[in-house]
Amino acid sequence: MYKHLMIFSDGGARGNPGPAAIAFLALTENGELVKADSRFVGIKTNNQAEYEALMMALEYAQAVNAEEVECHLDSELVTRQLNGEYSVKNFELQKLWGKVQEIKKAFKRISFKSVPRSNSRIQRADTLVNKTLDAEVKKHSANHY
Repeated sequence: MYKHLMIFSDGGARGNPGPAAIAFLALTENGELVKADSRFVGIKTNNQAEYEALMMALEYAQAVNAEEVECHLDSELVTRQLNGEYSVKNFELQKLWGKVQEIKKAFKRISFKSVPRSNSRIQRADTLVNKTLDAEVKKHSANHY
């Protein structure tokens, strides 16, 4: 169990919408990496992938009984929607936003922070997203020959 986790999540789509992947890093409050994960999520928009990446990270945090979660995202839009600064107009994003609201209840404290793409941990999550997408593309191109 980790009382406090720092999460760095990222999602990306090649094309918008297009093939998408999600990834996250989970770190203890002293910066020790405890989990890194990524997965292919099918055809999504970039914003949908950002939400999906955050949900995968929060599900991990919930599974390890984290009490406090500090979420770092490079999507300013998603961060501002989750912090109530922007309304969520897109129907698909409304559904994902609602799922995050449900998952949030599992934690004593949760925060959402926008970080620049130059953040080293976000870059590492982005690298995982791209490796996952590359592997998926390679898998599908191998199946077509």
